[in-house]
Amino acid sequence: MKVIKSSRHSKITGDFAERLVLYWLSKYGFECATLDHTGIDLIARNSYTGEIMGISVKSRCRNTGKEGQYLSIPKDNIDKATEACKAFGCIPYFAFVVDEGDEIKMFILSMKHLLELFPIGQRVVGWKMTSKHIQSYLKDPNIQSVIFKHNTLKWWKSVPKG
Repeated sequence: MKVIKSSRHSKITGDFAERLVLYWLSKYGFECATLDHTGIDLIARNSYTGEIMGISVKSRCRNTGKEGQYLSIPKDNIDKATEACKAFGCIPYFAFVVDEGDEIKMFILSMKHLLELFPIGQRVVGWKMTSKHIQSYLKDPNIQSVIFKHNTLKWWKSVPKG
């Protein structure tokens, strides 16, 4: 099915991703909330470790043919997340939510581990989304991973113009 995105789809994708991460954390006992602050989007108390997490959520909705492209995280996003976490006394984390093909993939990891895997380049950190990288993320005990399969069973048909 051909996907035609709305003019506000990037904003809606970001809001959806934040809510999806928030929902999933809450489902597993994390006390969490959205945060309107430069650098982090969510704050959560990890119900397993007790740590307070400041989470920056990055999301993408990939068109057919664009699957597997990496997410670029500008260096200043790393700096802003670090500063926000200092202000709130929490540990910086990143959550990546990517909708591509018939799957929505969600990964959550500490900024420390992110930078161990992918050191900062001159301007960005690249979160790679090739199938080889995804398989390594699924095996990594320091990356929390969720994959949702979806299937649009029935949808509107386009109406011929005229």
